[in-house]
Amino acid sequence: MRILLVEDDESLASGLKLALGRACYTVEHVGDGVAAVAALEHNAFDLAILDLGLPRLDGIDVLARVRRAGNAVPVLVLSARDAVRDRIVALDLGADDYLIKPFDVDELLARVRVLERRRAGLSVNQLRFGDLALDLAGMAVSWKNQPIDLQHREFMLLRRLVEQPNKVFTRSELEASLYGWGEGVASNAIDVYVHHVRRKTDPDLIKTVRGLGYRIGNLAA
Repeated sequence: MRILLVEDDESLASGLKLALGRACYTVEHVGDGVAAVAALEHNAFDLAILDLGLPRLDGIDVLARVRRAGNAVPVLVLSARDAVRDRIVALDLGADDYLIKPFDVDELLARVRVLERRRAGLSVNQLRFGDLALDLAGMAVSWKNQPIDLQHREFMLLRRLVEQPNKVFTRSELEASLYGWGEGVASNAIDVYVHHVRRKTDPDLIKTVRGLGYRIGNLAA
């Protein structure tokens, strides 16, 4: 899952990027409201974590502009503004959740998983596809009821594919889900991760759609 973190406190942003990265999320960071609007206009994100007290453009204005533009990206507001009125305004403008600073990182991660479940239409922290099961909270994977050991980005790749079975993902889409801005990506990185996942599960689990990319599912390629 690709997350846009909008936070002007560099120390807090650094800690959140580390925590979210360890939880197998790809995180892009911007530090002001104008940059946030531009990032959401020109890039696809699965979730935005939005501070309200931002330079250049307040977070409430960012939220209002994003929703007026028709962007339905889930938004988790992260703010020191603890008045009930502030929460009501943000939620009525289209925020999906509101967490008050200071906060516990584990609670933030739990709220991110709630929004991830909602986006995927799940009621529990588990993705399933046939004999494959992914525990989103524990970042664990099992195949035919046996645990398998996946590397960080192998897990991210598999989660992305299982979230939308039968959807064909291009290499560029998968790279955007697995790598942040400015990270170097080897030309064959996605192919290598696919090979490793197939080796640890089943050669036919991930299908190659020639000339397009990869999918998980049973549709004819």
